[in-house]
Parts: sequence; structure tokens; C-alpha cells
Amino acid sequence: MFALLPRSFPLRFGIGLAFGGMKLNSKMPKTRFTFKTLSSSSTTEVPSSDQNPKPGSELTDSVSVPEVQVFTRKKRVKRTVDVVKQSPKAENKDNNLCGLPDIEEFAYKKIDGTALSRKSKSTSDELNVGADIASSVGVEGKAPANWEKVLEGIRKMRSSDDAPVDTMGCEKAGSVLPPKERRFAVLISSLLSSQTKDHVTHGAIQRLIHNCLLTPNAIDKADEATIKDLIYPVGFYTRKASNMKKIAKICLMKYDGDIPSSLEELLLLPGIGPKMAHLVMNIAWNDVQGICVDTHVHRISNRLGWVSRPGTKQKTLYPEETRVALQQWLPKEEWVPINPLLVGFGQTICTPLKPRCEICSITEFCPSAFKETSSPSSKVKKSGVRKRL
Repeated sequence: MFALLPRSFPLRFGIGLAFGGMKLNSKMPKTRFTFKTLSSSSTTEVPSSDQNPKPGSELTDSVSVPEVQVFTRKKRVKRTVDVVKQSPKAENKDNNLCGLPDIEEFAYKKIDGTALSRKSKSTSDELNVGADIASSVGVEGKAPANWEKVLEGIRKMRSSDDAPVDTMGCEKAGSVLPPKERRFAVLISSLLSSQTKDHVTHGAIQRLIHNCLLTPNAIDKADEATIKDLIYPVGFYTRKASNMKKIAKICLMKYDGDIPSSLEELLLLPGIGPKMAHLVMNIAWNDVQGICVDTHVHRISNRLGWVSRPGTKQKTLYPEETRVALQQWLPKEEWVPINPLLVGFGQTICTPLKPRCEICSITEFCPSAFKETSSPSSKVKKSGVRKRL
């Protein structure tokens, strides 16, 4: 059945003879053929018909042709790759960005530095915290060197009274009103002053006065939208308008139209923090229970090296820490005037960004002179925003 071919015989024609003289189609798809000898189990690959050898090529001497061959066609194995689509994880709707900080200035800080949230505690807890803070008043501490010279130098620089706080501070609110109405005006002015410049707060108070909306009765009866329009553009004006309505109702129901006369009760009012409460006690009731520490007093006290965190030499992080540290050494007769003095100094010379050290007369006593370009409070705010996001 199989004819022996000479070595020079074309391979394609030889394969055709092996199939009984049938001519192979040159258009057959590419594939591989294998053949097996009946007498042997070995398998040898033979190239497909499309792989044309060059004319005149010869089979090598090492290839021996078996007598009987059976050709089979190898099937290609299709490999399928399963792609698993991973569906994106559903976003947690509860994991929202943190909202803006509460306008009640800052959280309470115990003497050991442990933060306490006023609004998350019960009324009794809040009273206890207030008692803890009040207990630190008058604690004797070591006064920083040259603090009297520094204070006198600041007084000389502030002698012109050209800062906004000198004419538009909270203590100026309702100065011509009767005592009871003035106390309420000071309270509302303190509420509006949070995160707001003095001239903006002053403008809002004047608009309330002109519209006869600076008494508990008037605010309680007024529409909240009207109050928002009058106090705009103070910071957080929407929330402050709501708090004004709440405060007015509390004053009417519990204090006969007057304001609370104790620090603890003031701190229970919505939107009123430690800085505001001490300011109201000092101005409205002439009852000095602590230093009113705002962002200017906090910043300048740290720049001068007057305060530090308990047991360390690090700067205080919050105004409440600064207040406690200041009260440990500053004479009590300076507790009230220190606020407008340093606030005006911070508004005109020792500014938050790029303080004007070149015109300051106390640089020889200031460890931060010509060094600092931003306030410590602004750094705390920026790091607090990163942690929430």
C-alpha cells in the first residue's frame, strides 16, 4: 500500500500518494497532523500542508518512514478565561463628611487635658464640668519672665485705641439701654461674635436694634427667617438665628426676661461656650470668674510663651487650656482688661498671618518674633478638618 519515494521527491506530493492519490487542497486551515505506526507507540509530528518546503529540499537521513501509517487530526483545545467582575462596594451612606464644628467655640477641657463634649453630656455632668473649670481659678503658678514689661509695652502700642474691638466689641452692645435689656444685648452680641469679625457683629446688632428685635419678647415672636436676614452675614447665621429664638424662650420662661446670672447656667444655653460665658459674666453682671480667651488671646499667649500644656513645654491647643494656664499666674486684676488689650493687639500688630514684628516694640521679649507666619489655632483647625474627611 505504501510506495517508497526517492529523497528528492516533493513532500506534498508524497503525502498525497499516501492518501491513495488524492490531491490535498492548499486552502485547508492550518492544523497539525500526527501519525502513528501500528508497530510502534511513538508519535512524530509532521508539519501541516501549508508549511511549504523549499523546492529541492530533501528529507534527512535520520527520518525513517514506517511501513503503515494512520493519520489523525488534532483538535485545538479552546481555553476560556472566566473574568469575574467585582461589583464595587456600595458606599456607606452613613459615612458622610463631618459637618462644620459647633459654633460654641471649643469643647471643655479638664485640667489633665481630657476633652469633654458639652452637648453629649447630661445637665448634671455639664454642671460638674463647670465646677471643675471654676476650681482652677486663682491657682498660683510661676509667672513668665518680663511679663509686666511685655504687658506695659502692649499697652503703649494700644494707646491709640484704633482696633475694631475698641469701638465695636461685644461690651459696646446696647450701652445706652437699661441694665436688663443691655444684659440681653451683650448675650446676643456674644453669640453672634463667634467666627465673626467685630464690624460684622456690630452691624448685625445695629440692625436688630433698629428693627426693635433685641429683646426676648421681640425675638420670641419674630419669624426666624426675618432674624436670619437681619443678622446676615455673621458666621453660621442660620444656626445662630435658631439659637437666638431658643435663648429668648429660655430667658422668658426661666429668668423672667433676664439672662442667667451664673457661669454654669450660661453654659447651658444653646450656642454659648466658655469664652462667651466669661465675657457675659464680666460685662453684664460685673462678676469676674475667669479670663475671656478668644482666638487672639490664645494665639498671642502662645507666641509670647506665657502658657503651655500641663507638665510640658508645648503650646496649648485650645483656648480653654490657655485660660486655665493664664489664670495660674496672671493677677486677677488683669483678668478683665487682658481680653480687649490682646484682642486689639492681635487685630492690628500681632495678626494671625504675617505678624508685623517690624513695628512691634516687645520683640526682644518675644520668642516667636520674626519666626511665625501662621497662628497655632489655624493649624489645629486644619488638622481637625483632615481627620474628619
